[in-house]
Amino acid sequence: MRVEVDEKSGCCFGVIRAIEKAEQLLDSGVALYSLGEIVHNSVEVNRLKSKGLKVINREQLAQLRKATVLIRAHGEPPLTYEIAAANDVTLIDATCPVVLHLQSNISKSYKKAKETGAQLVIFGQRGHAEVNGLVGQANGDATVLESVDELRLLDFSRPIILYSQTTKSLEQFARLRSEVRRHLQPGLLFEAHDTVCRQVSHRKPHLHKFAREHDVIIFVSGSNSSNGKELYQACSEVNERSYMVQDREDLRAAWFKSCRSAGVCGATSTPRWLMDRVAEAILNFEF
Repeated sequence: MRVEVDEKSGCCFGVIRAIEKAEQLLDSGVALYSLGEIVHNSVEVNRLKSKGLKVINREQLAQLRKATVLIRAHGEPPLTYEIAAANDVTLIDATCPVVLHLQSNISKSYKKAKETGAQLVIFGQRGHAEVNGLVGQANGDATVLESVDELRLLDFSRPIILYSQTTKSLEQFARLRSEVRRHLQPGLLFEAHDTVCRQVSHRKPHLHKFAREHDVIIFVSGSNSSNGKELYQACSEVNERSYMVQDREDLRAAWFKSCRSAGVCGATSTPRWLMDRVAEAILNFEF
């Protein structure tokens, strides 16, 4: 059986950058904390924990003094920086540059919204770390929409400024933009900023092609990765023999019955070494 690891899968630039920063500090002996899991993949998080990384939440951050804390690629709201400064905490900011740019633009749009009476709207997943950081740029005064089905939350008699979480679907954002424009009262300001990261959004059509090329698809992802769920669905749409695993222990020999080729791919939070390990386990299976 032929096993191929998708060359375009795996951690995106922002996540790789955050992990590399963490490893450099840990290897140099720094006692390092991460505000939230550095990546939505428990296998990779556990690997970094074994090197000394300590994962904390926001409440625990408030209790720290004179410590070193890494801000992951998802970014953080301004309040996090204020707490760190007050507690003499050194922040290692590994926010993805794409997210940083988006945060800056939302901050500027928030000031404009205050002046014009516009609604600041973010298309994204409520409670997601990136979205929390984005809403924080507007001092909490932003409406989060998870889908076009939530249009009822908007006031179409007021101007609207729309942004998107970087990892959302391009197609879904385009649909939401169209529906907002259709419902908005004529003559009102409507700004729609397409802030979907192309490194992420372009993976879906590629995975459609990759999934068609193999009898079986093994999608490697953390169970808490929203991006992983979306990209796994992209594989399932074109190949019903698609299976999601977190690591090699989740593999089942029955999946590969009458299989001539297997494709291994993953989410933007899945490290390459983990996909390689799963691929090797498939090759070593005793069928």
